[in-house]
Amino acid sequence: MKKDAVIILSGGMDSVTLLHDQHERIALAVTFDYGSNHNKREAAFAALHCGELGIEHLVIPLDFMGKYFKSSLLDGADAIPVGDYAEENMLSTVVPFRNGIMLAIACGLAESRGLTRVMMANHFGDHDIYPDCREEFVKPMSEAMKAGTYAGVEVLAPYTGISKTDIARIGKRLGINYALTYSCYKGGEHHCGQCATCRERKAALKEAGIDDPTIYEQ
Repeated sequence: MKKDAVIILSGGMDSVTLLHDQHERIALAVTFDYGSNHNKREAAFAALHCGELGIEHLVIPLDFMGKYFKSSLLDGADAIPVGDYAEENMLSTVVPFRNGIMLAIACGLAESRGLTRVMMANHFGDHDIYPDCREEFVKPMSEAMKAGTYAGVEVLAPYTGISKTDIARIGKRLGINYALTYSCYKGGEHHCGQCATCRERKAALKEAGIDDPTIYEQ
């Protein structure tokens, strides 16, 4: 398969799964350091998986987001609420238009490299809380990118309609070691076990029939 894609790679379960799932077409992976609590821990795993697969990996700083945007993800571990994504307090974890900004930069990278696809690993479980993970956003964003580039760069978001459990099942089939991924919003040495992303991670691995290798504080 021709390598035609840039992937936005955080180093979490979803994007690492997509990296392995679609590695034959991925020419470049980009991790954005936007100042979140967990950026650095995720980025280390992103680099590890890219090294394993022989895929070029870039880390691009987006310092302005940490300085000027409002989100509990940018305000330190103590600001992260405990609870499930369905709970209204999790709205504080939204980083305004994060995916839009990252897709726009990845689009420019793609065209600069002669690539025509930008891949992202949003999934159905993100939809309630994060508007820039929904199909209603992804589809028109892809159309805008295509219209705004000579190369006709498009978004590929193959997990939009499936759950995190479904993604974990893909990872199980591929033999991915999820111990080498990071999810916790608090950004500690170990996963806290109580924030929404930790809870979702636990549930997805259990439902997929994977022995959870994650070290949780609780």
